[in-house]
Amino acid sequence: MKIDSHQHYWHFNTADYGWMGENMSVIKRDFLPEDLLPELTSIGFDGSVAVQARQTLEETNWLLQLADENPHIKGVVGWIDLRSDNTEKQLAEFAKHPKAVGVRHVIHDEEDVNFILRPEFVRGVKLLENFGLTYDILIFPKHLQNTIQFVQQFSPEQTFVVDHIAKPLIKDGIISPWKEDIVELAKFPNVYCKVSGMVTEADWQNWTPENIRPYLDVIFEAFGTERVMIGSDWPVCLVAGKYNEVMQVVTDYISKFSRTDQEKIMGGNAVKAYKIK
Repeated sequence: MKIDSHQHYWHFNTADYGWMGENMSVIKRDFLPEDLLPELTSIGFDGSVAVQARQTLEETNWLLQLADENPHIKGVVGWIDLRSDNTEKQLAEFAKHPKAVGVRHVIHDEEDVNFILRPEFVRGVKLLENFGLTYDILIFPKHLQNTIQFVQQFSPEQTFVVDHIAKPLIKDGIISPWKEDIVELAKFPNVYCKVSGMVTEADWQNWTPENIRPYLDVIFEAFGTERVMIGSDWPVCLVAGKYNEVMQVVTDYISKFSRTDQEKIMGGNAVKAYKIK
């Protein structure tokens, strides 16, 4: 199976998607499964993992409903209130769904740079292992040191997935200290990484694959080919390029790898990390 490990769906409105600036008009509309399917088909992919874009249980349930209706949605990474007294009940309800594979919280939007280390948040994430769910880590480079401390607190059985290679400053060509911190984080064998969301960290109008390759070099050297998975971050990626162009950055980069390793990156690792059936 070839799987796009990271994409979103939404019914656009300004209240929920206020983060979309004036320069993002191309994504200020509805994006639904019927919009993604032709894109997946055009590059020979079988399906995708739909990831939360709003921090509401309502959206999580909506994504699960979409997954019921659309076979190409192979998994859902939803939002659960991990700091609630009711977290375990919410997780139990979510995990009952066969396509519920993981949970995410938008860490990089929290004002507190130490949010990921808050005891009540850590307590909530620790419940995921009981339900066989992954945790997607959405952070900026400034959060990496705390993320290393965060992951240290968990059993090796808890799987983590770093979204968007932790959003390095590609537009400015800055590698360090992101590189050193990523290498440290990758030492935990239960941490995977999505090579996704990179074009939107580059110069939207003028990026080239050459701008992104140094960052891919770091990721593959740190994580190897066993713990890296391709993702588009569609439709957010459309602000910087077409779907096939964005995916081709990675597929071209890994074309020098063995066929077995390419298959892992293009789907096998996502199946493993998310326990996709």
